Amino acid sequence: MSEEFDVVPPEAIREGRATDAYFDRTMEALDHAGKNPDVVAEVTANQFATGTWKLLAGLKDAAGLLAGRAIDVDALPEGQLFDGGPVMRIEGPYQEFCRLETALLGFLSHPTGVATRALETRHAAPDSTVLSFGSRHVHPSLGAMIERSALLGGLDGFSNVAAGDVLGREAGGTMPHALVICFGRGHQEAAWRAFDEAVPEETPRIALTDTYSDEVDEALRAAAAVEDLDGVRLDTTGSRRGDFRYIAREVRWTLDAHDHEDVDVFLSGGLGPEQLRNLRDVADGFGVGSYVSNADPLDFSLDIVEVDGEPAAKRGKLTGKKSVYRTADGGHHVGLAGRKGPADAESLMEPLLRDGELVREFDLDAAIERAAADAELVGFTSENGEAE
Repeated sequence: MSEEFDVVPPEAIREGRATDAYFDRTMEALDHAGKNPDVVAEVTANQFATGTWKLLAGLKDAAGLLAGRAIDVDALPEGQLFDGGPVMRIEGPYQEFCRLETALLGFLSHPTGVATRALETRHAAPDSTVLSFGSRHVHPSLGAMIERSALLGGLDGFSNVAAGDVLGREAGGTMPHALVICFGRGHQEAAWRAFDEAVPEETPRIALTDTYSDEVDEALRAAAAVEDLDGVRLDTTGSRRGDFRYIAREVRWTLDAHDHEDVDVFLSGGLGPEQLRNLRDVADGFGVGSYVSNADPLDFSLDIVEVDGEPAAKRGKLTGKKSVYRTADGGHHVGLAGRKGPADAESLMEPLLRDGELVREFDLDAAIERAAADAELVGFTSENGEAE
């Protein structure tokens, strides 16, 4: 058995081997004909506005893929919301980036879907702690992408340790049911105390309290067993959950009644924006998994819109080089480049590469702040990204 995982290596991606085969055929045909036209190509999901906002992510990796090629690239800033029109524009000899299209779209499509889901989740519980628990639902090679996109969308932290190594951030987490089960039924206190005694001081003392018995019973027992317990987490299997809101309220009531007002209540397990909106007033925080990590990639495409200085596009695509604008009232506008834009509008297309050289820095914290501010400006809501 091969010791290698089924993962396309980074060098193959950079070299353009992670491509659809027809781009190899395209290069062969162009070489045969002696053609390598100067083109303008744009990455677009929707030609016109749809009323649904998306959050651009994946730009750092996309820039790394295109760097070193004899092309100029402009793009929206990472963390910018958009509704129709291009998010990236590439100008230069077509053969410089022909084989990179497949990987480029993947670098943008999947992270944008994840980041948009994270933003929806953030807005469903704006005053709660919300953590990303979803990397277990995707291929492990995608862990860092998932967690970076989740942070970009406004989530407060994540659980994947290797992703933390890549991102230079600390992964967080407490205990799984497996730890409690290892100590056996009736010995939950031993599991909670072992955790408290073993983990670093800075790790929050949050006990999982739904393994064997009633959530209220285990929550109260954990609060008595561990001095200075920070919180309890309910991760009750959906088939046994019943009314999760009622359970959380009962746990909170009982903890308060026994003078454990300082013990927080955290919820996880199959949660998305709808559940967070229903539970945010009865819980202090949430762990969200598959709703974010399993987001559908946004259906970006890359299309040539200009050849050798002349407008050109296939049927159904808008021809000509375009500009994208944000107006002071949060409007998203697309127009032909070189034409006058809307009054008092800010152009969103910014230089990314010039003659293959990266001319933009990537700051995740700045991108997170940009996403939050732009979401407020455009009136983003947690319900399918629709503006209010």
